[in-house]
Amino acid sequence: MINYNQFPNPCYILDEAKLRDNLSVIANVAKTADVEIILAFKAFALWKTFPIFKEYICYTTASSLNEARLSYEEFGTKAHTYSPAYVDEEIDAMLRCSSHITFNSLSQYKLYFKRAIAAEVSCGLRVNPEYSEVETEIYNPCAPGTRFGLTHDQLPVFLPRGIDGFHCHTLCESSSYEFERTLKHIEEKFSSWFDQLKWINLGGGHLMTRDDYDRKHLIKVLKGFKSRYPHLHVILEPGSAFAWQVGDLTARVVDIVENSGIKTAVMNVSFSCHMPDCLEMPYHPVIDGASHVDVLPSQGDENTYRLGGNSCLSGDYMGYWTFDAPLQVGQVLVLKDMIHYTTVKTNMFNGVSHPTIAIQHLDGSPEILRQFSYFDYKDRMD
Repeated sequence: MINYNQFPNPCYILDEAKLRDNLSVIANVAKTADVEIILAFKAFALWKTFPIFKEYICYTTASSLNEARLSYEEFGTKAHTYSPAYVDEEIDAMLRCSSHITFNSLSQYKLYFKRAIAAEVSCGLRVNPEYSEVETEIYNPCAPGTRFGLTHDQLPVFLPRGIDGFHCHTLCESSSYEFERTLKHIEEKFSSWFDQLKWINLGGGHLMTRDDYDRKHLIKVLKGFKSRYPHLHVILEPGSAFAWQVGDLTARVVDIVENSGIKTAVMNVSFSCHMPDCLEMPYHPVIDGASHVDVLPSQGDENTYRLGGNSCLSGDYMGYWTFDAPLQVGQVLVLKDMIHYTTVKTNMFNGVSHPTIAIQHLDGSPEILRQFSYFDYKDRMD
């Protein structure tokens, strides 16, 4: 359990014990199912924790030159790289940092495959099975009109020179049963090309560390797939699963304002700047000592508040939560599960102060990984 009192406020606090629990689960699934599971930086990229990760996994996945460099320079291995659009001024540096590269289109393949082959990088194509159960449009990679991947009717009977693999991503914090149904569509659309391939990357969104996730079923599905295509090296690249419920964001109530019968507790953190997924998904974080309610209860409920951020964006708020007791200015709030898809997405809109990033080690000792200053904001505007 995190000792919040030993850290500054506001602060993202990673719990090493919980991180290791997730890593153990993921490593066990990989070993039992005989697949490779790699870390997607788009969900988690706190590189000072990479020595912990390397005790359990060997590789990572990148979606940009910066992520590829982070893998090569800090994780110590070349990345499995995919980007919707590579550019000429970056491609050679990206190839130097990559073991695998997936092209989003045949036109991108034609532009860069010779350079990839010369760099001895294994090439793949992203494919789109035109099926996904992700309901939130902004996170659905197979939505109509998607810019991601090739449909089966866009592929030639014989794959282009140097294509070793397919990459398919259709899930978002999904179950093994959603994966099983999706895999059926992948096989129906693309299995006729499998004998031309060496590997298949089945993407991310496999939330195998969630308490109610059926890992035995996932392993059964993966083993079944491998029995049908034993020559294929199977890769999964979840992001959220690694950092699921491994840490929190602490905040402080700095003011309480009221308008039209709505009380808003203004915090020293911002949803827009520090928890953007809450607004994009959207979802309501779990808060210690409070329960989320869908609508504002009757007037006069002293314990129910909307939570507001400290930026100037009018929509920088969420609500409503009913607390065990009336909130007080100066009170510390703990917003749970604020590590994955949070620390990687923060921004400095309005120049608001960025929370510290820290870790609590197995022995309970704290370590500050990064504190931010005025110069972090200033240098971005240079």
